[in-house]
Amino acid sequence: MSASALVLVPGLMCDAAVWRDQINCFGTKTDIHLADHAELNSLTAMAQKILDEAPVKFALAGHSMGGRVVLEIIRLAPERVTHLALLNTGCHALPDGEVAEKERTLRLGFLRLAQAQGVAAMARSWVRNMVHPSRLADAELIDSIVSMFARKSVSTYEAQIQALLNRPEQFPLLPVIRCPVLVLSGQEDLNSPPAVNQEMVEAIPEAELSSLAECGHMSLLERPELVNQHLERWLARSV
Repeated sequence: MSASALVLVPGLMCDAAVWRDQINCFGTKTDIHLADHAELNSLTAMAQKILDEAPVKFALAGHSMGGRVVLEIIRLAPERVTHLALLNTGCHALPDGEVAEKERTLRLGFLRLAQAQGVAAMARSWVRNMVHPSRLADAELIDSIVSMFARKSVSTYEAQIQALLNRPEQFPLLPVIRCPVLVLSGQEDLNSPPAVNQEMVEAIPEAELSSLAECGHMSLLERPELVNQHLERWLARSV
């Protein structure tokens, strides 16, 4: 491994639990820093908080919403990032028209569910389309995701969906990234489908694409050993 520090950035309503297998795997090899978005409601503010707390130089991995946050770090301070991993994420702003309205309606619907029935109830509904269909019967996996969400408040969820609905367009950043990049997702990820990842890889000069079979959006928990293998190779790449 060539990275002396690794910053891990969780996605929507996630915490250290989503990175548990990566922390166990890499924690004895490098200095790990875990981001906490608190109740910030913009991706740029989340990125600035991480920069304020991180070492001078670091490898950077972000999952889902966290991937969008790490791209904001690239916008703000590219010289500090030695390696970049984008896991189950995208780079485009909310589009105009019907597609945008559909996403807004879906996210606000989950918010109303959380307000009415609690975060755990919302999470049990949300997770149905976020893991591979074969994993829906895995009670341990589903319960771990629901419990992770339930550790955070409705106000945190509201702030984070506001950040996502107001996300900036980041595609123009991709061609100027000059560090080793891993783009990883699940082949059955409905939230960040393979076509999105292929587009990103084609735009980033030093990017490698890893697409995991029988895996949805929560790759860190669905296929942790495979994710770790890809991260190991990524971290070993020369800067």
